[in-house]
Amino acid sequence: MARQSESGLPVEPVYGPDALAGWDPGEKLGAPGSYPFTRGVHPTMYTGRLWTMRQYAGFGTAAESNAHYKQLIAHGTTGLSVAFDLPTQMGHDSDAPLAHGEVGKVGVAVDSIDDMRTLLDGIPLDRVSTSMTINAPAALLLLLYQLVGEEQGVPADRLTGTVQNDVLKEYIARGTYIFPPKPSLRLVADLFGYCRAEIPRWNTISISGYHMAEAGATPVQEVAFTLADGIEYVRTALAAGLDVDDFAPRLSFFFVARTTLLEEVAKFRAARRIWARVMRDEFGARNPKSLMLRFHTQTAGVQLTAQQPEVNLVRVAVQGLAAVLGGTQSLHTNSFDEAIALPTATSARLALRTQQVLAYETDVAATADPFAGSYAVESMTDAMEAAVLELMGKVADLGGAVSAIERGFQKGEIERSAYRIARETDSGERVVVGVNRFTLDEEEPYEPLRVDPAIEARQAERLAQLRAGRDRAAVDAALGGLREAASGTGNVLYPMKEALRARATVGEVCGALREVWGSHVPSEVF
Repeated sequence: MARQSESGLPVEPVYGPDALAGWDPGEKLGAPGSYPFTRGVHPTMYTGRLWTMRQYAGFGTAAESNAHYKQLIAHGTTGLSVAFDLPTQMGHDSDAPLAHGEVGKVGVAVDSIDDMRTLLDGIPLDRVSTSMTINAPAALLLLLYQLVGEEQGVPADRLTGTVQNDVLKEYIARGTYIFPPKPSLRLVADLFGYCRAEIPRWNTISISGYHMAEAGATPVQEVAFTLADGIEYVRTALAAGLDVDDFAPRLSFFFVARTTLLEEVAKFRAARRIWARVMRDEFGARNPKSLMLRFHTQTAGVQLTAQQPEVNLVRVAVQGLAAVLGGTQSLHTNSFDEAIALPTATSARLALRTQQVLAYETDVAATADPFAGSYAVESMTDAMEAAVLELMGKVADLGGAVSAIERGFQKGEIERSAYRIARETDSGERVVVGVNRFTLDEEEPYEPLRVDPAIEARQAERLAQLRAGRDRAAVDAALGGLREAASGTGNVLYPMKEALRARATVGEVCGALREVWGSHVPSEVF
């Protein structure tokens, strides 16, 4: 009897030639680096260059995070991935009442250019690629990064990295939004235009399915809703007057890798194929790079367990293998203790070593797309593609991603999936090792990393010193220019940069935009 995949699609006990009857490898596969990019976005894949090994890190103060980044680089990390605390993600300064109790807890607190300068001290920005997981205030953090680069003497055209900048998924699954969808999309388009002119090597968005998966989305939902968001961003940029081939090559995506290895490989292959077709046929992209779905992968934090946390080492290894076999461009492997607290230095190093074992001790990087032609994987890829297209059609029928978000469609679909997974886990139908099977009578003690609660007071003191030492009139004038730009149609990143250069804080800049654009109020679930 066939079992079902995470998406509810059938997984047959045996696949044979009949599974691919009438199947055209030329149409479905192509060669690696060629349309429809099922087999990967580069002709040689990892035989020519390994994926970027990123480690998502950041906690407490900028100085503490800076020391941690330097450790990661010393251990072989080839790209930084910055986590910001919730107040920063929500556009609040560390001394704001709403920030109380959250400063430095899930990432680093960055309130101003002073913090960004400390965060990046001694890190060569012309040689390190940096990914920043920030969405609603993404433009602010990127401009702070650019300003610090200027202070280091690094030209903007030498800066490389990615800013997540995916506000639509915040309304669907994560909740760290600030402004309503329409002005948020304008800010996204302004960032596209700014980077094209000023920071040309920067990836302007990482369209994320990862957080939807963490909220309970199935692989089909993860890909369908992510690609629907991508279509919305492309339409927004086109409406702002950009040519598709001016910005599409800098689009990137962010997906999860679960322990269901075969379905995950099929998911990545189907996503590439669908995106290539959409960009070519719907948007008329001519540059082959505009058709490539390039993506970063993070192993599935939602599948890590606080019970028997050492078992997470096995889970992460399998998940990382799925990402590599699926053709990811960069990878973050979670630490085994992240279901308990922020990772320790030892567990973060072990997570990086997991990638290095995959890269250097296995043969998975020796050939491009080793699953090509597999009866099972090719059949599962086709089934995934059909299911994703069906769900994308439902989003389109509701008027596109934004209209569907306003009706709560995606959020409702994901919540139903999350509820089903929870029920299956509680009943034992879904086996989770160490949780509902193969449990221990008594867990072994584990001492997690804890963030010093005094960080909040120290950040408030830094902010007081900043405000006392800056030119208040210059700050007010710059914020006034930002409000004026936000009320009009010009690109807001230029006056925003000047406000940040004058040492306006993240909270002040976001507050100025809130005065013009308002704040988002979520709708009821569809």
